[in-house]
Amino acid sequence: MSLRGAAPWCAGCEWNLDAYDRDRRPREFGWAWVDRWTYRLAYRMTARQFDRLVGRPLDDAGPATARVVTAVASVLLLGAVLALAVTGVWLIVAFRFPNPSVVLGVALLGLACALRPRFDRLDEDAEVLTRDRAPELFALVDEVAAAIGAPVPHVVAVDGDINAYAGIVGVRRRRVLCLGLPLWGSLPAQERVALLGHDLGHFVNGDPRRGLLVQPVFTTLGTAADLVRPVRTVTGAGVLELLGAALAYAVQSVLARLRFGAHLLLVGVALRDTQRAEYLADELSARVAGSAAATGALDAFLATESVALAVRRESQAGHGPQRWREAVAASRATAATRLPLLRQLSIRDEASLFATHPPAGLRRRMLAGRPWRDPKVVLTEARRARIDAELAREYEQVRRAVSWSG
Repeated sequence: MSLRGAAPWCAGCEWNLDAYDRDRRPREFGWAWVDRWTYRLAYRMTARQFDRLVGRPLDDAGPATARVVTAVASVLLLGAVLALAVTGVWLIVAFRFPNPSVVLGVALLGLACALRPRFDRLDEDAEVLTRDRAPELFALVDEVAAAIGAPVPHVVAVDGDINAYAGIVGVRRRRVLCLGLPLWGSLPAQERVALLGHDLGHFVNGDPRRGLLVQPVFTTLGTAADLVRPVRTVTGAGVLELLGAALAYAVQSVLARLRFGAHLLLVGVALRDTQRAEYLADELSARVAGSAAATGALDAFLATESVALAVRRESQAGHGPQRWREAVAASRATAATRLPLLRQLSIRDEASLFATHPPAGLRRRMLAGRPWRDPKVVLTEARRARIDAELAREYEQVRRAVSWSG
């Protein structure tokens, strides 16, 4: 069986599903043999994690190796940054200017500042909503959060992406929920509940990306590698200058690659636990919206290109979310016979050491293999219509942006 120009595989036994499709995969390292090796490693790790989690409670995190390694590495990295800052301050205070030690102290302080953990910020393109502006939407968010035992977000926003996300931003660690209106407006009512359940589930599923302590793992070594990345600047110099520049370039290259390699290793370890957290967020989605809606929402992510095409076509015709939803439903119905193959193909296409999510096909398979759940929160069509009416202005802004971009 083949689909979308992919290497063939057996739909029944999944023979050759793990094949490395060089022409269809993004280059992660730039060397074909390295990309092939890391892909096969990622595929095996993803499959083993799935097999380990099937049939067990997903809120039982299981072996804590990844979390312990991530936490210890973060503490060490944060300690190193603090040590740089303290040493820099001491050199500035302990010696009078002018003194080379003061210059070194300033340099160390600058380095510590560059390597400090970064706090995420709210996307500039996101439009923040208020309870007065969208009371029905906020009431639904509150209801879903209560059903899964999650705290409500401090900020609810919308944007024009075919996506939705929940995160924590700023020094004050404010919880943010952002809904991409092309996706939100295209989903059936109950799948919207599933989407909310999944994203709000990130506030209680132990996702390490949301933790303040582990931020150094995701940023510090990568920044350090960038700081020593070599740049060729010496031209037209003498032999000694060229030799010195070549030696410096070689040393910087080695240091940059070592630091970047360590960064990739730590990120890869941390993302194993992130993928477990995604499975749990899917489970929370099914608990609140029902298994049918949760699996349906996952299938929608297999067809984001079709969603984008349908939304753009209807937007250019001057139509809003009602027609988006009808067009996407028709597209999904047409592709229904191919869905099992698309789910399998996603297992190949989305396997990566650096993927934040497990493949959509495995996520759906995980939910489908668990006890079937009825919804705790039901979004009626009347309530769905009231929510869409609250967002009419934002929908129109997105419709115009989408139609112009096409």
